[in-house]
Amino acid sequence: MRADNTAHLRSAAHRRSALAHDRAEAAFTDLQARNQPITVAGFARAAGVARSWIYTQPDLLERIHRSHELAPKRPRPSIPTAASDASWQRRLELAHTRIAELTAENKQLRHQLALAHGHLRSERVSPSKTPPTTQNHSSEATQTD
Repeated sequence: MRADNTAHLRSAAHRRSALAHDRAEAAFTDLQARNQPITVAGFARAAGVARSWIYTQPDLLERIHRSHELAPKRPRPSIPTAASDASWQRRLELAHTRIAELTAENKQLRHQLALAHGHLRSERVSPSKTPPTTQNHSSEATQTD
């Protein structure tokens, strides 16, 4: 019969959990000191723990939610202004210039590809190296006998 090792396993699990909780506490303190917004994902990354583990820790979740309530409200970004006609015109000019550049590049690449295909075809039709011919010496020997 095997020895009951569950007490050792339970003890190791408690130690791992305590270490994770200590890392989480240190990460929370660090994030607060840097005035960083605390999210579950960012908190998990900073503490080196899994997000799923944080969701099993009600005390940590409560602290995260409380930090959102206590955090100063950030102003919402202003509504973007519409681009001026001159700005749109400049964008169009740049786009047309880029299209012309790409068209010229495509033309050059197509030409290079056609040349490469031509070289390959000419190599297949008339290879520059001819394979060595094999002679059958035994047939010559029988003819002279």
